[in-house]
Amino acid sequence: MSIYVKPIITEKFSAMAEKGRYAFVVERTANKVEIKKAIEKAYGVTVSSVNTMNYIGKVKFRYTQTKIMTGLVKKAKKAVVTLKKGDSIDFYGNI
Repeated sequence: MSIYVKPIITEKFSAMAEKGRYAFVVERTANKVEIKKAIEKAYGVTVSSVNTMNYIGKVKFRYTQTKIMTGLVKKAKKAVVTLKKGDSIDFYGNI
């Protein structure tokens, strides 16, 4: 089982990537040491620090013509990884 699920590519995190910080969605059970090792192994970079955030699932409502539909947003854990100065990750290299 892989520790990290996918990279987060948004306008905010793309601006942070210029400073050497990248964001990933990771498994909820992963700790900072496991995340650091997985990113270093996958991308061949040196990680200097890892910050994590847990997001709880929320109930969302959608009003339609016939009824109110309810759903649940999945729980997630995000990790913001700071790389050593000079290292970078190219997400678009395989396109």
